Amino acid sequence: MDQSTKTSQKSDLETVVEDILSKISQEREKEIISRRFGLYARKETLEQIGDMLGVTRERVRQLEKAILVRLRLNVSDGHVPSATEMEKTLTSHLVEMGRVARIQDLTSHLLGREATPTEKAHVAFIAELAQGITIINENDDYHQTAAIASMGNEKAVKASIEEIVTFIKKHGQPITAEEMHKTLQYEHPSNISALASASKKLAELKGNWGLIKWPAVNPRNIRDKIFVVLADNGKPMHFSEISKAIRQSDFRRKDVTTQAIHNELIKDSRFVLIGRGIYALDSWGYSRGTVADIITDILKEADEPLHRDEIIKRVLDKRQVKETTILLNLQSKSQFKRVAKATYVFEQQQAWLYCYIKYGII
Repeated sequence: MDQSTKTSQKSDLETVVEDILSKISQEREKEIISRRFGLYARKETLEQIGDMLGVTRERVRQLEKAILVRLRLNVSDGHVPSATEMEKTLTSHLVEMGRVARIQDLTSHLLGREATPTEKAHVAFIAELAQGITIINENDDYHQTAAIASMGNEKAVKASIEEIVTFIKKHGQPITAEEMHKTLQYEHPSNISALASASKKLAELKGNWGLIKWPAVNPRNIRDKIFVVLADNGKPMHFSEISKAIRQSDFRRKDVTTQAIHNELIKDSRFVLIGRGIYALDSWGYSRGTVADIITDILKEADEPLHRDEIIKRVLDKRQVKETTILLNLQSKSQFKRVAKATYVFEQQQAWLYCYIKYGII
């Protein structure tokens, strides 16, 4: 969208708002609507407007409701042509966005840039009066959202949103809209993403939807961001690489030092040091401890002598170290006993091995 189009859309919004307000004859009523929707400044509560006008909160609510009824009739009867045209434009953008969109996103999509609070308020006001658009007002569970009226009334749209929330809860881990679409009955994955974006219970990261409390889709601290970076990379990384990935990410608050990253890696049990400054996720099966500890575990698990090459192979499956480091541990640590050429057992296995050899079992 070029600059002239952006300017035109902004001008159109202002014109539509002025055209609608011109249908209100009393200045006090204009004041109520302007302040309630934040058309020229920040939105105000019923109490704030009541105090300003010298009336009760309930009286302001009654007046607002009555004014909006009259304005909706004016718009639906075609007495505000600019509002009718803007409704068509907003509906067209909603179709492109999956039939549902947060007002903030809808306004930005319309303008082709990040919307200001005033521009967002203008779109919300126009959509509130549009017969072909359903509005969900913001509360603890939902963002302020617009939907094409064919999606149903406010109750029906909320029910669709909650269906997606429930599905994700039961799934138990982040999932894409494409995967959800295989089970949920919606026309397109974009409809699912659009509905999910209206919920304050959900978050999305790199195409995956999950509950807002899940670090995998809504990392709140450094440790969570480290986890997401490693999980997304799918293989171990040096702490300096992790730090760089966070700084280049889409995370909020990503200006962190490499030292801070290293400190958090050391503290969190989800991360395993597997080489010099190289970390992996604990869930990937890498072992903690020294190289000698890992060799001990490997020999105990094997419960039989292992050739040096097999030991090296198994250690490298669990840690990123040099082969010479493994050999040095095998040769210098007293708990590892050589029982044949390049073949080792753990010291506590020696008695077992002696019995087997003595009685000719091996």
